[in-house]
Amino acid sequence: AMHAEEVELLKRRAKGFLRAAKSSLKDGDYDLACFMAEQSAQLYLKAVILEISGEMPRTHSIRSLLSILSTLLKKQVKYDRKSLIFLESAYINARYLGVVYEKEDAEEAVRIAEGIMELVDRVRKEEG
Repeated sequence: AMHAEEVELLKRRAKGFLRAAKSSLKDGDYDLACFMAEQSAQLYLKAVILEISGEMPRTHSIRSLLSILSTLLKKQVKYDRKSLIFLESAYINARYLGVVYEKEDAEEAVRIAEGIMELVDRVRKEEG
């Protein structure tokens, strides 16, 4: 496929961000952990959308990306809405002062990011 290398690179980066999120969590850098968790989920979704459609989506919103994926796969790819909103907020809040994340937030962000990646993989396998 034309975009195979780009897809691989994005997936590798997504997994790198997830590893970095876990390492920031261990180091007590919770804001960064949340931000990196969000990035990992966002990049992974973009990789899979690129892989299926050949198009790189322009949106940063994880909810929008899941909805694009649902359309492409003609099947609902659903994840807990509150979790998605929480993870998306990390994308914005990490850029501003005044929002401070706690350890529990960072653990949650990593858990959600992993959950999204696993969900996407599972749905893709079902496609065969």
